[in-house]
Amino acid sequence: MTRHGKNCTAGAVYTYHEKKKDTAASGYGTQSIRLGKDAIKDFDCCCLSLQPCETPVVTPDGYLYEKQAILEYILHQKTQIAKKMKLYEKQKKAQKSSSQLESKSEEREKVERFKTMENSIVSKPINPFTSEQNKGSDKSRTDGSSAESSTGSAAASSSQSLPSFWIPSLTPEAKPTLLKKPSKAVLCPMSGRAIKMNELVTVRFTPIEPSLHRVALLTRQDRYVCAVTRDALANSVPCAVLRPSGAVVTQECVEKLIKKDMTDPLTGDKLSDRDIIPLQRGGTGFAGSGIDLRAKEARPVMQV
Repeated sequence: MTRHGKNCTAGAVYTYHEKKKDTAASGYGTQSIRLGKDAIKDFDCCCLSLQPCETPVVTPDGYLYEKQAILEYILHQKTQIAKKMKLYEKQKKAQKSSSQLESKSEEREKVERFKTMENSIVSKPINPFTSEQNKGSDKSRTDGSSAESSTGSAAASSSQSLPSFWIPSLTPEAKPTLLKKPSKAVLCPMSGRAIKMNELVTVRFTPIEPSLHRVALLTRQDRYVCAVTRDALANSVPCAVLRPSGAVVTQECVEKLIKKDMTDPLTGDKLSDRDIIPLQRGGTGFAGSGIDLRAKEARPVMQV
C-alpha cells in the first residue's frame, strides 16, 4: 500500500480506532484504564494510612487498618456527629419557638377579627332631626373617604409585598437549608457499614524470618507466610483471618484443612463461618483478584 493509501482520510466509515484516537486527543468521552501494581496497596497495608501495619486490626468485612489510625478515625467521626447533633437540636428549638410565635400571632388575628365583626354588628342610633340631604352628603363623604382609604391601603400593601432589590434593608433573604437528623453510627470508610471498636479483631501476621529486622523485611518481596502451611502471602493469594487467634492463613488452607473439623489449628477453639473473615486485598495489573481493577474518568461527551 502506498503512502497516500495509508494516510487516506476520505473513508466513509468512522472506525473504532479513529474514534478512540480522537477521544483521547480531544478530551471528550469517558476513559477507562486498568490499574497496575503500583496503584494498588499491599494486602498488609492500612486502608487509611496506606502504610504497612504495626498493630493491624480487621473489621468483620475484612478490611485491614492500623489500630491507632482506625481509633483516631472513629473518635473524629464521633466528635463530628456530636457537633451535627448540637446544630440539629438548635435548629429544632428555633423551629419550635417560631411555631409558637406564629400560633400566638394567629390567635391575636382571630381576636382582632372577632372584635371588628362584633363592632360592625352593633347598629348606630338614628337621629330623627337630621335631614335626608345631610344623610346623602354624609354618605357621599363616607363613600369617598372609604374609596380613598381602600386605594391607599392597596398601594401600601403592594409596596410592602413587593421586595426592593436596590435597598439593602428591603432585599429578600434566602432561608437557611434545613439540617437532617444525623445518624449516630460511625461508618467504615471502605465498606460504608457501621463499625464499632469492640468488633475489631487483632491480626497476627507470621513473618518469614522473625530474627530479621522489619526494615530488612520491607525490602523483600515476600514478608509474611501462612500460619499453618508456611506458604508466602501476597496480593495474588487469597487470605483469611481466624477470629479466635487472629492468625492469617491462605484460603486454600481454609478450604482443605480448617473446614474439615472447623477448629482453629493454633488455639484449638471451635470455629463457625462468622469466625473466618476473608481478608480484602489488592491485586496485580495482570491477574484478576476478585476486585474491580479499572479506573474510569467521566468527561463531557462530544455529540455528532
